[in-house]
Amino acid sequence: MAKDKFLLFFFIVCLVTGCSTSGPTEINIIPLPEQQVAGDGRFTFNKRTVIQVENPEQASIAGLLAGLFTTPARFTPNINTEISHASTVIAFSTDTTLAAESYKLDITSSTISIKAADNPGFFYAVQSIRQLLPPAIESKEMVNNIQWSIPNLTIQDSPRFPYRGLLLDVSRYFIPKENVIKLIDYMAMLKLNRLHLHLTDGNGWRLEIKKYPRLTEVGAWRVARDTDFSQRKNAKPGEPTPVGGFYTQEDMKEIIAYACTRQVEIIPEIEMPAHTNASLAAYPELACPVVKDSISVIPGMGAHASEIVYCAGNEKVFSFLEDVIDEVADLFPSHYIHLGGDEASKVNWAKCPLCRARMKAEGITDIEDLQGYFMNRMADYVKSKGKQVIGWDELTNSKIPDGAIIQGWQGLGTAGYKAGLQGHQFIMTPARILYLIRYQGPQWFEPRTYFGNNTLKDVYTYEPIQPDWEPQAAANLIGVQGCLWTEFCNSPEDVEYLIFPRLAAVAEIAWSGKDTKDWPGFLKRLDALTRHYDYLGVNYARSMFNLDHLVTGNNDTLHVALTCIRPDMEVRYTTDGSEPQATSPLYRDSLVITNDMIIKAATFANGKQKGKTLTLPLHWNKATARPILDGNDQTYRLTNGLRGSDKQSDFEWCGWYGKDTAFTIDLGKTESFNRVTIGCIINYGMGAQLPKQITISASNDNKIFTQISEKHFTPEEIFREGIHIEDQLFDTTGATGRYLRIDLKNPGKCPEDHTRPGQDTWMYIDEVIIQ
Repeated sequence: MAKDKFLLFFFIVCLVTGCSTSGPTEINIIPLPEQQVAGDGRFTFNKRTVIQVENPEQASIAGLLAGLFTTPARFTPNINTEISHASTVIAFSTDTTLAAESYKLDITSSTISIKAADNPGFFYAVQSIRQLLPPAIESKEMVNNIQWSIPNLTIQDSPRFPYRGLLLDVSRYFIPKENVIKLIDYMAMLKLNRLHLHLTDGNGWRLEIKKYPRLTEVGAWRVARDTDFSQRKNAKPGEPTPVGGFYTQEDMKEIIAYACTRQVEIIPEIEMPAHTNASLAAYPELACPVVKDSISVIPGMGAHASEIVYCAGNEKVFSFLEDVIDEVADLFPSHYIHLGGDEASKVNWAKCPLCRARMKAEGITDIEDLQGYFMNRMADYVKSKGKQVIGWDELTNSKIPDGAIIQGWQGLGTAGYKAGLQGHQFIMTPARILYLIRYQGPQWFEPRTYFGNNTLKDVYTYEPIQPDWEPQAAANLIGVQGCLWTEFCNSPEDVEYLIFPRLAAVAEIAWSGKDTKDWPGFLKRLDALTRHYDYLGVNYARSMFNLDHLVTGNNDTLHVALTCIRPDMEVRYTTDGSEPQATSPLYRDSLVITNDMIIKAATFANGKQKGKTLTLPLHWNKATARPILDGNDQTYRLTNGLRGSDKQSDFEWCGWYGKDTAFTIDLGKTESFNRVTIGCIINYGMGAQLPKQITISASNDNKIFTQISEKHFTPEEIFREGIHIEDQLFDTTGATGRYLRIDLKNPGKCPEDHTRPGQDTWMYIDEVIIQ
């Protein structure tokens, strides 16, 4: 009823005044409010401003608003419970007709009325005011010559989903307590209300458990490795373990208490039965007795060590985990405990006499259901503590524990929907969109991480409820979550870089209605938010300003397309190798190139360069712009005159996984060639290796080919560690032909001492150069 009255008022105002939701003044709030009407004039905060509250709980939230002014403005509005006759008053008042977490905000030149039914609603109203204030409100020093005012407007706002989350992986990189607290403040500013702490994994146990001190004495520390995560080899017996850290229970109480003031619920995750090398390094007797290798905290992917999991047949495992849950349940006031349940290897279970005995005793015939038994048993214990279980979507592979909430993460998260069809609540956190570890912009400019791209625009345009979903299953979706896995983080600044500004897009998905998508409008609001981040010192990424490129060949010409995910940017470029300026030619359409050229380009706005300079050194040879026969949709990259970076996923490398391949270049006419260069890359940690063999053949008719050169590579050459770009040179003096065929023989599976033992290998080529 209250919402209906507001909408009627909104309609009448717009009918009479002709106003729109944006009004004459820009209202820059993320996430976008449900309804907003801009008025005329502004409310100005000053040293005589009074905040009027009804009770101490409101006073605590009002204190957060008043405290914003203390440093930059050198005044702090007074807070009292008396009716004030001051010239500028902010009044908190309870309205029980409003839904949970909702608020009404009515701003005039002399008063601000904040109405809500609960503390979260009042807090979120304050966050909207915070974003409306000048960005200097975040300054850590006094700021002069600023009017601390906000536009007059009316807002009615409520969240789309009750669960609006962020996961922080503090296992792979231990994030210091002080930085976790900062991140809580930043996420709360965006009205996110769940912080999922991934406290345990094979790379480190991060929470003090008093009954089991070795969990942090041993399990919180790993060996030092200078290489990136995917390249790291496991510890050797006796190696020092200086890298790591953990939260004492007092530390965690401080984090929880701070989060409570920001309306953020901290959800602990205790992984099981897999991702447990850290705890098993501390208490190896909890592994299956068939495991004979020394167990250590893994510094990277772990190779075969990652197959070591808790023994499902050992009663001591369940006693241990129940003891851990006892302390976790007492420490965390959250309604939830996350039990993990993902990526559990069954290799040792299949060989373990205790696990086989457990299967026989429980009547289990499928080993996947042994994990179902494990997770259901632990879920029952968690429920006995008055908590609700959350687990990853692998729990849908067997009987889902009663009442468990499923997080859909694999691919597009469809297993979450599968749980919804079975009547379970679920949370969407699809890896292909909401995993913030992935590249957030053109990879040439980004620090190294995994896999492909999840850009700011990809996150913003994501709609969690798909059009073909059954309504009863969709009703079980309780929210969305962005996940920051920290394999490639080595500092708090790295963490912030990957989270922001994409977390703003996560917040918009979680809070705002699906029919409110407006990408250009979001960017304007984001620009206002990042000005706040500038004062706060947030190390947010500027990737949204960087340029993507696509260089394709068409017989005798190359076509260069430049794009930016921001439609409000100008693209300026040069073709003489000089740096682009605001006065350089404006890019309007694909550039046509017919000879060697260095293109440099960047985005500009209001005469200032916004993104990094993209440099494209295009070099011509006899294969350039020639078509590829028998190829795939990526092989155009092999003759586009442009070399790849040292990231094999940067869209300039053409890859083949686990198989031999061949392709043919049509040179258009008979040519002589004295040397052929094939660009290869090794990324050992990602299983990208040299081919076992490269064969080059020539033909005049594309039917009969004559071999003109061949190279074989030894296992030592193929499986060389590290990341290396290697040009393979072939002497083809005197060879002629119109068609050149390249045959690549896959090197087979990674050897046992590899970081990916037994896995198939990739072969990548970025360019074929014929001279």
